Amino acid sequence: MRLVGWLTALLLAAGVAGAVETHAGPKKIKIRLINSYGQDAGYATLKAVKDGVKVHLEVQNLRFGDHAIVLHENPVCDAPDFEGAGGHFNPSGKEHGFLNPLGHHNGDFPGGISVDEDHEGEATYVLHSISLDPGAPDSVFLHGGTSIVIHTRPDDQKTDPYGDTGNRIACGVIKP
Repeated sequence: MRLVGWLTALLLAAGVAGAVETHAGPKKIKIRLINSYGQDAGYATLKAVKDGVKVHLEVQNLRFGDHAIVLHENPVCDAPDFEGAGGHFNPSGKEHGFLNPLGHHNGDFPGGISVDEDHEGEATYVLHSISLDPGAPDSVFLHGGTSIVIHTRPDDQKTDPYGDTGNRIACGVIKP
């Protein structure tokens, strides 16, 4: 027992014990989405899982078709164009898309969301390149937060920097 106490004191003095400290973030958050008209566009739920973050979207009031989903670098959703959301969330400094040999951005999704004729859609993905841990370098809470954005077109998964996704049609702020 004395050896354990002595080792603990030594580690604390050396600052090693603080190096293993974790910054527990929320286990699950729900984000309200708005469309470019400021109407309710559904929600996204982000849930911490063992190897990343599970993102589930249920959308409404969006135009029929297939749309890209991307995390953007700023926690801003300023309708109608959502340009305040900035570029794609990319703290690792890679290029865009899962088909890009130099990619992918941390905020890239491997697929999109299909909106049916009733203007509703649902999709679920696990992103391995983001975290809900505020202390992690790939945290969605980096620099005060990020945003989740839905675009007019599907993502081609290779064109840098934006995957030829078109305009932004829905957005939700992700903040700590």
